[in-house]
Amino acid sequence: VTAAGDGSGRLYVVERAGRILILVVDDGAGPADRPFLDIRERVGSDGGEQGLLSVAFHPDYAANGRLFVDYTDRSGDTVVAEYARSAADPLRADPASARTILTVDQPFANHNGGLVLFGPDGMLYVGLGDGGSGGDPLDSGQRGDTLLGKILRIDVDAAAGGGAPYAIPADNPFVADPAVRDEVWALGLRNPWRFSFDRSSGDLWIGDVGQGDWEEIDFAVAGAPGGANYGWNRMEGPVCFTEGCDPSRYVAPVAAYDHGQGCSVTGGRVCRGTASAALAGAYLFGDYCSGRIWGLDAAAVARGEAVEPVLLLESGLSISSFGEDESGELYLVDLGGAVYRIVAPGE
Repeated sequence: VTAAGDGSGRLYVVERAGRILILVVDDGAGPADRPFLDIRERVGSDGGEQGLLSVAFHPDYAANGRLFVDYTDRSGDTVVAEYARSAADPLRADPASARTILTVDQPFANHNGGLVLFGPDGMLYVGLGDGGSGGDPLDSGQRGDTLLGKILRIDVDAAAGGGAPYAIPADNPFVADPAVRDEVWALGLRNPWRFSFDRSSGDLWIGDVGQGDWEEIDFAVAGAPGGANYGWNRMEGPVCFTEGCDPSRYVAPVAAYDHGQGCSVTGGRVCRGTASAALAGAYLFGDYCSGRIWGLDAAAVARGEAVEPVLLLESGLSISSFGEDESGELYLVDLGGAVYRIVAPGE
């Protein structure tokens, strides 16, 4: 669930099968009775981890009408595509306007990542899992010659040579390293199921789904040069996954929990809205399996302090995503089919 940032107050909800719905319209028009975008004929949704996984509206969407989606196609591969707002109907995107930005072969059906998100720098960030199976058999998290197991950073506003649909930002961390793909911003990720930028500080927060023992939250302070290696598959959470690994070579998670508390982390967002003063400045994240929601003191993490997550709620929900509206209020998506607004008790 997300907003377009165009001042309309609308919330957009992504359905895995391949539709995007308008949930809220604050301009008096009422909820839309037709999907904003319907690309079900393009999307492969196997009932597991595949499907239409996210939408990102261009920072200048109000003027240019551009939006970007991430989905698995009918062959099970990742596609990042651009669409345009309909010229005839501003409450619709034009399905015929599709332009493929990026395609990534997926060797297995799971660990697709799937989030596209514009950063405060105007670049498009793309989260990709390690390609699936278990234990990262292709070593995608650590290999530099694949986009799998990474967060990418690309410029969709700049023309590239040879007619490519995006350019590589000159300050990407590996542009001078022939052993690593130029698009890579961060590596060593198993399945970055939701990452976000703090709208106040610009800090990057990543929820990375673990294997059999640990779930983790990774972090990069605003202005960091990129290139962080979060350790998968040498590390799982705070411990070695492979025998004899050297933890000092990798960026440790700022929070982790074992599988006695859940089994699949859903990365969240920092509360910057005004509806819940008690939650202000807290990074909220959850677990898909247990429905638990925790909070972290975002400012303390940014200062490099060791902070323990605080359990806030046993929701009983299958938490698949967190979202943010135009004013910074937070929402939670239950894979069972509901969207909730997050507020503190009594507020």
